[in-house]
Amino acid sequence: MLSDKLKNFLHLHLLVFIAGFTAILGEIISVSAIPLVWFRMVMATILILIYILIVKVKLRITVKSFFKLAMAGVIIALHWITFFGAIDASNVSITLAMFSTGAFFASIIEPIIYKRAIIWYEILFGVIVILGVFIITQSEIKYLTGIILGISSAFFSSLFAVLNGHFLKRHLATAISFYEFISGVAFISIYILIFGNGFSKDFFNLSASDFWCLFILASICTAYAFIASVNVMKSISPYTVVLTYNLEPVYGIAIAFILFPETEKMSISFYYGAIVILSVVLLNGVLKNSKKLKRKTS
Repeated sequence: MLSDKLKNFLHLHLLVFIAGFTAILGEIISVSAIPLVWFRMVMATILILIYILIVKVKLRITVKSFFKLAMAGVIIALHWITFFGAIDASNVSITLAMFSTGAFFASIIEPIIYKRAIIWYEILFGVIVILGVFIITQSEIKYLTGIILGISSAFFSSLFAVLNGHFLKRHLATAISFYEFISGVAFISIYILIFGNGFSKDFFNLSASDFWCLFILASICTAYAFIASVNVMKSISPYTVVLTYNLEPVYGIAIAFILFPETEKMSISFYYGAIVILSVVLLNGVLKNSKKLKRKTS
């Protein structure tokens, strides 16, 4: 019999694997980034609403809180649009390697949001991360658009994560997700109506393959993964969760290399740069944990 702690740890790794598989679905789905994210958020909102009705989660919040969550909803929509846009413009490996720069952005955004001092080694790590990006860019300049979109996605993801950490102190995670997704759908809908071709018949003309991939993306990779990750954090420390999620690019790049060997085979310089970025991300997590342990024992 497996212990509860081991079950939760294995569950956590499953969630990280699912997160890495998100990029694979983005490669498979033929729909472009903006409608892809619209379908994902609409489906996820419906599924979360069903969960809310079953569990009877309270959704009442203040108007001020709603506008804050709405802003976060726009940010997560921009994160997903730039993430899948990066895959369209390059490939899964480039996108996930750039996504790893999120830890550097978080080290700058977090002190601003929480009004704390910037930690010196985080800036040093940030410089090393930039070096890793430079190494990748030098050898993969043909994917420059994908690199820029991937870094943008990492920035939006970090900003969203820091803001959500603040929201979780006052609101339930399910309610936060519900309002953020609704706001994200509204934002993308307005964009499509003003700058796109509107919601024509062709917009909803999905192939069977795209529909089921989008449903998996919305249900397993979004609604389930978000709710499950919150439950996992009840028994596993936030540090372990964050550090384990840093393996997402590793899982994603490995899966992509197996499934799409022709498009995902990169130059040796790419792997050097990716190793530099991922090593810094993991080292940053280890140092943060050691500091927390010292505070507890002092």
